[in-house]
Amino acid sequence: MNKNKNANPAPPLPAPPSQYQMTPEMWEERIRIWYADHQGMTRDEAEMEYLKIAQDLGMYGVNYFNITNKKQTELWLGVTALGLNVYESENKLEPKISFPWSEIRNISVDDRKFTIRPTDKTAPNFVFFSKNSRMNKLILDLSIGNHDLFKRRRKPDTIEVQQMKAAAREEKRRRQIEKDKLAREKHLREEVERQKAELEQRLYQYQDEMRAANDALRRSEETAELLVEKSRIAEEESMLLTQKATEAEQECQRAHIISAKTQEEKIAMEHKVREAELLVSTLVEEGERRATEAERLQQELIRARIAEKQAKEKLGSFIQSINGSISHSVANSTALNASLLNASHSLLNSSTPHLPASTSISHGLSGSTSHHHMAIGSTGDLPDLTLGGSTDALESSYARPPDLMSLDLLNDTDVDQLSLEIEKERGEYLERSRHLQQQLQHLKSEIEVLKVEENQTVLDAVYHEQLRSGETKYSTLRRTRSGTTKTRVAFFEEL
Repeated sequence: MNKNKNANPAPPLPAPPSQYQMTPEMWEERIRIWYADHQGMTRDEAEMEYLKIAQDLGMYGVNYFNITNKKQTELWLGVTALGLNVYESENKLEPKISFPWSEIRNISVDDRKFTIRPTDKTAPNFVFFSKNSRMNKLILDLSIGNHDLFKRRRKPDTIEVQQMKAAAREEKRRRQIEKDKLAREKHLREEVERQKAELEQRLYQYQDEMRAANDALRRSEETAELLVEKSRIAEEESMLLTQKATEAEQECQRAHIISAKTQEEKIAMEHKVREAELLVSTLVEEGERRATEAERLQQELIRARIAEKQAKEKLGSFIQSINGSISHSVANSTALNASLLNASHSLLNSSTPHLPASTSISHGLSGSTSHHHMAIGSTGDLPDLTLGGSTDALESSYARPPDLMSLDLLNDTDVDQLSLEIEKERGEYLERSRHLQQQLQHLKSEIEVLKVEENQTVLDAVYHEQLRSGETKYSTLRRTRSGTTKTRVAFFEEL
């Protein structure tokens, strides 16, 4: 990948958790490994997968406010999308009691006093006091917005919502098609690069073979030259021996002439003749042996020249075949690279208008907050949500219209059905993302040995105790909603 100097630098990674003895380099290395494992996932898909994991945490989607009951006990009020939770002052993870929105009929506030009227008319009102009167408006608005969304989610979709969902499904399908097409193009590019690497490897192999063939040819030429030189030397030695044999024969003839003079000279001459004959026979044998060796060297020279000719012919044909295959492969690779480049440009041009300039988790959360404020603004269908009996303006703004004088809220059966649906969706998600869960478990086991016990908080201890006991966020909510509204209100008063 080419590096652009003008490109925006990557955002700094968050510091490692203080509960674990990890350096920033170790933390960054684990993040990079996870990033590589999820290669090919879009930003929207990554954010959705992150939210699917985060939604199972006990403190996800909870807004906490300091409250007290009639006994002035310090407590936490948690406003969630499913209802109101009450926590102890030192434990924001496990609610003591919960009131789903289906059990709440009316919320009113007078100064710092909140009064919640349940749908069960036999149950007493749920009363608590806030610590800061300036937070009352925020608590009331969050309650109204979450209650409105709670009802809206259980109504049949309007035509506009159905059209928006259909458009979203179509957009998702189109993005999936583009993603599949891009994956195919990427696979083709990888295949072309693999073939290119194989051709380069084969080219290197052919070059090595050519160098070996050239070395063999050079050695054969040197051997042929050496054999020619040896043959020439053998011929010269043979000529010299022949000349010496002729001189010896002439010497023998002169000795025969001189031996005729005297007998002693004859005997001496005979002795010399025998020596000369012996020398002649030795020289003749040596000449024959040298002639035989010269003939053998001549034959080896002929064979070496034939082998040299064959090696040159083989090297020429080998070079021609390599040039042809390389030209064909380069042409194919150039055509494929051009087609892949055009396809990638068309994909980028087609997918760019549908992608936001920059998105983040915080933007999504702020978007949901603004949506809550929008929902708060249209509270005409809420039942008797007032800010005290003495404020006529707020009473008129939150007064119910004539057609909603009798509001049928959901009962416990609907809430149980909702919980079952959430559990079912969660089970399906866990089944689909079993590999992701295994990776999370592997990461937990890796960093478990790096845990610093002194830095563990109270919530960490509560969370690990929940894991050991097999408790989850959803089982805790089912337990805190058990019993009637009356018993839960009485339990809150005794906290």
